[in-house]
Amino acid sequence: MNRYRVRFVLNHQPTQMEVKDGQTLLRALRELGVTSVKRGCEEGECGACTVLIGSKAYKSCMILAREVEGKEVLTSEGLVTVGSKLHPIQKAFIEEGAIQCGFCTPGMIMATYALLMEHPHPSKEEIMDGLSGNLCRCTGYSSIFRAVEKASKIFDAPQEKEGEA
Repeated sequence: MNRYRVRFVLNHQPTQMEVKDGQTLLRALRELGVTSVKRGCEEGECGACTVLIGSKAYKSCMILAREVEGKEVLTSEGLVTVGSKLHPIQKAFIEEGAIQCGFCTPGMIMATYALLMEHPHPSKEEIMDGLSGNLCRCTGYSSIFRAVEKASKIFDAPQEKEGEA
């Protein structure tokens, strides 16, 4: 099996690693110790492995690690600022009780981040659409939708959108 060196920016840090020919980004990130990217269905259905590549949300189980060569990848860990200060979206999820077991939370947070970059003040329909690829088995979604609404009031989306995968 062939191996490839992949260079990319992970959570604001230049990163390089050697990956196997068919290795997914999900498995590569887990090998790097990124624990927020969860291994759920590995079929692109649950959204637990959602990351941002550029400014767009992707299910990392559906992307080959080789595809992020030269790109920027952001996970939930990358939202935490210097001094371990939580991102406003992360705070909103905690404050609204949208975390329950926590398995889906990082993926939900990254989908929310991508949504708010595109729609800084989303309607309920836009929130439902933006999170439609992410499943939660604990919360019943009400607290998640409240968290997104709360985050939209306090999160200032970056003005420039980064390149897409």
